[in-house]
Amino acid sequence: MLTVSVEPHASPAIGSGFPSEPVIGRLLVDPKVQRIPSPKLAMFIRKEFLEPELCVSIIAKIDATRRPSTVSDYNGDDLFRTSETCDLAYDDPDVVEIDRRIGVLTGLDNMFGEPMQGQRYAVGQEFKAHTDYFEPSGVDFAKYCTVSGQRTWTVMIYLNQPDAGGATRFKAIDKIVQPETGKLVAWNNLRPDGRVNPSTLHHGMKVRAGTKYVITKWFRERHWPR
Repeated sequence: MLTVSVEPHASPAIGSGFPSEPVIGRLLVDPKVQRIPSPKLAMFIRKEFLEPELCVSIIAKIDATRRPSTVSDYNGDDLFRTSETCDLAYDDPDVVEIDRRIGVLTGLDNMFGEPMQGQRYAVGQEFKAHTDYFEPSGVDFAKYCTVSGQRTWTVMIYLNQPDAGGATRFKAIDKIVQPETGKLVAWNNLRPDGRVNPSTLHHGMKVRAGTKYVITKWFRERHWPR
């Protein structure tokens, strides 16, 4: 097993997402937030988080600079993740506004957040069942986690609704989330004790008609270097 010299929970800080209780409490303040009832993971949905006009603006930015998506800990399956990815500029006014709204909704401090990413899925493209945390025994763990620690929370927002397909399936809790324009989905990648949570396994299912666009924001245990 790969070991690193940095204690993953040496300095937990308010706004990092660990421990998770303050984030959960903050999310539930919004009456439009729905908590998915499951003892296996903390997961929340908030519809109409972004207005359609803002979604259209971000979609244009994704189309302008997209590239093939990559994976950590390559498993030999070249078709494991077939989408395209865009790194959105942290100082772009639309990105700044979305980061602000995520902070207000969740209480998560953007100092702990990775740069926002956009993803584009054309017909037939998918991201097979995976977790967003970095596997502690994986060969890339030290590369991705030594500085900022493990991923705590994922915040994903659908920018549009494809004509068919493109749902996100959480198999462990038998939950399928359908894409809707502006819908936010947030979940905690860790158990309450800080260990990674395999029940967050999720599958970005194939788009059958049209194109799917999402943005994703991941938060870490420690500050993300700027």
